[in-house]
Amino acid sequence: MFMAPLASAASGLIDDFRRDDLVSLLGTPWRAVSDQVMGGISTARIARRTHAGRSALCLSGQVSLENNGGFAQMNLALAAAGAFDARAFVGVHLVQCGNGATYHLHLKTEATVLPWQSYRATFVSTADWQEIRLPFTAFVPHRLDAPLALDRLLRLGVVAIGQAMTADLCLAEIGFYRAAPDTPGTDDGSATALPRNANP
Repeated sequence: MFMAPLASAASGLIDDFRRDDLVSLLGTPWRAVSDQVMGGISTARIARRTHAGRSALCLSGQVSLENNGGFAQMNLALAAAGAFDARAFVGVHLVQCGNGATYHLHLKTEATVLPWQSYRATFVSTADWQEIRLPFTAFVPHRLDAPLALDRLLRLGVVAIGQAMTADLCLAEIGFYRAAPDTPGTDDGSATALPRNANP
């Protein structure tokens, strides 16, 4: 029996991008999605590659506001079936390297029944590998009133949205973190530098 997804769910680690395919440590696949699903013309591509010395999943593309569009993202389901219970954690952390643009982290729950509904937090990408921590309290409901239900998480997305821009962002790790974590980082969406050769 393949137990890695269960072990990963318990630890909070979603992916460290060391596999050759697009399957996360939760056993669910990453996918690229753009506003073309609703008539827009933005583009989104994802690929695993080595970037700045680290195994990574990279999002690239062009975000256009034409035809009422405006997003490109990489996302995945947090469980193969049902919902992910994140009540043991206090937020989402990611080790990222990008083009200096602002990106969004979106969470979907059983309450986000419409495509445009989500819980959103933002971060600014950095030219070097840095860790960012986003506490759940930073996630704002978008076009819904229900509070974020941590025991009902369905999907997570890393999104370039809301402005014409080039999407160019790589992740070396993403997951949930617990209170009083023992790794460096911040809890306000700002970044903490990692050693250049860090690849845990």
